Amino acid sequence: MAIAARSSYASGRKAHPREVVAASQRRKIVVSSVIGTTVEWYDFLIYGTAAALVFNRLFFPSFDPTVGTIAAFGSYALGFIARPLGGIVFGHFGDRIGRKSMLSLTIILMGLGTFLIGCLPTYEQIGVWAPIMLIALRLIQGLGIGGEWGGAVLMVVESVDPRRRGFYGAVVQIGYSLGVIASIGAFALATALPEEDFLSWGWRLPFLASALLVVVGLFIRLRLHETPAFTQVKRSNTVAKLPVLEILFEQPRTFLTAVGLKVSEIAYVSIVTVFSIAYVTGELGLPRSVILNGILIAAFIELFTIPFFGWLSDRYGRKPLFVFACLFSIVYAFPMFWLFETHNAAVIAVTVAIALSFGQGIMFGTGAAWMSELFEARLRYSGASLGFQVGAALSGGFTPIIAASLLAWSGATWPISMYLIVIALVTLFAAANAPETAGKPID
Repeated sequence: MAIAARSSYASGRKAHPREVVAASQRRKIVVSSVIGTTVEWYDFLIYGTAAALVFNRLFFPSFDPTVGTIAAFGSYALGFIARPLGGIVFGHFGDRIGRKSMLSLTIILMGLGTFLIGCLPTYEQIGVWAPIMLIALRLIQGLGIGGEWGGAVLMVVESVDPRRRGFYGAVVQIGYSLGVIASIGAFALATALPEEDFLSWGWRLPFLASALLVVVGLFIRLRLHETPAFTQVKRSNTVAKLPVLEILFEQPRTFLTAVGLKVSEIAYVSIVTVFSIAYVTGELGLPRSVILNGILIAAFIELFTIPFFGWLSDRYGRKPLFVFACLFSIVYAFPMFWLFETHNAAVIAVTVAIALSFGQGIMFGTGAAWMSELFEARLRYSGASLGFQVGAALSGGFTPIIAASLLAWSGATWPISMYLIVIALVTLFAAANAPETAGKPID
């Protein structure tokens, strides 16, 4: 069958000589990318946790609780809106100057924004300037993560055997799961404080801790070498002058495909790891630990499932796994909330684990290689970054605020489930029309 043929093709072809580096250097690249990506995702994700737990009270207290939550999620969305701009800026210079130097800049930018959030005065102390400064720093975070993802993935994908790009690309993606574990774990410890201490100073600790993590991540990234693919682009004097414009005007279909491949996965993870915190604690009245522990368990499981799905994509292709994940997302959209409403901590933990592994993990792990493979080397940083970040901005950034608004409007979760189904159909269409790239050499 077609899948079997793909598997045979992927396992039987020889590696492209420019795409493979020495094993010792490859291990260094993979480990460095995972650690650096973990730091960056930690910085970005602790904001979402804080938005669900505390920002509505500290930075938007003049609103009623529901509107305050929507406003906090709105500031969360701004980070996603800034991500495409980060993809454009860092993608441009990543395609012109190199992958390594951009990764060093992004981790500094992310770390600075995160640390300063931990230093902010609250609304009670300086009034309206508090949310204004919070939003400004969230935008800085968005710029950083917008340029980081593409570079981190390309450092690996462009340096390994084409028969294993899916696996190694997925290994880089576990930085997200590690970031979730670190960010939720940090807030789980902080929320163990007495409520008054948590609201006064405890919530700041996860943000301030970022400074140490950034120093470690920067040290590691400065020791990396440039990828063989980009080195060849420089050597052949084929560096793109304006890569983003080439992608938008000469390869619009490829760009839109990359955007479509992202939207369902990011919508699901935004519901499960951001909106569900406010929903389970606010609407269902359960302790914070119930949903936070569920997310932690799910993220731990993804440390294993994400690389496994990447490995499967090398054997059977990217497309079959994406199609399966989209169908799962459609089928699970309603039962997920029904299971939350059982108020059973164990059931909620299992529900979150299933949602993340199959609604996000398959596409997140497999998509790292697939989005990179859609674009030629001279445009790859810009193309992969922009497709990923525009999809994230359109879906992930607005999903928590849309979900909170739908819940406030209807008093029920069925509109949120319908929203997830529609988004999954968009990704299903993109996956069905995207070319299969597993095992094929890339320029």
